[in-house]
Amino acid sequence: MKIDFTLAAENRTDVGKGASRRLRRAGKIPAIMYGSGEDPVALSLDHDSFMHRLEHEAFYSHILTITVDEGKKYKAVLKDMQRHPAKNRMLHVDFLRVGENDIIHMSVPLHFLGEDEAPGVKAGGLVSRLMSSVEIVCKAGDLPEYLEVDLSGLDVGDTLHLSDIKLPEGVQIAALQQGEEYDQPVVSIHMPRGAAEEEAAVEEEEAGEEAPAE
Repeated sequence: MKIDFTLAAENRTDVGKGASRRLRRAGKIPAIMYGSGEDPVALSLDHDSFMHRLEHEAFYSHILTITVDEGKKYKAVLKDMQRHPAKNRMLHVDFLRVGENDIIHMSVPLHFLGEDEAPGVKAGGLVSRLMSSVEIVCKAGDLPEYLEVDLSGLDVGDTLHLSDIKLPEGVQIAALQQGEEYDQPVVSIHMPRGAAEEEAAVEEEEAGEEAPAE
């Protein structure tokens, strides 16, 4: 299914908590768009239309086109959302206005590939995904929808770290810019606890049998 990365928005001049409550009762979401050296713009969005787009993972890490009052179009990314604590309702949305060459920090999802081919999985190991997304730094025009993590070469006991992720040109992982000590594990393969304990017991027993008698 083709994903629609466009949003229709309306300018709002009536701001404040009371105005926001009235918008929500009318099926709208109060929003704000800022960045790129321009003044912030207060907006309102259709709640149901916006929530429908959130069903698609790519919407969270894609350059969006926001049309205001059926006129001027802006390029922006989804920067923050405030959800209702108990209901499936959106309370507020923040957009970051971007130009193609603007440097942005974004969280993008990780797609894990090659699990069925991994020697560790074939040997009965379990895959532990320690991250589902990662923060990257890049020009807005270079923003990837996701990053791929290849598990096909992992054996039992192996771990892939942030530095093992292959990155598109112009994309960097934010944590790695802070130093090697921030090279966190992303995914690993390990034996189930029961199997690991059984294997250790067998090894201990075999070692005892091989020990020379006194």
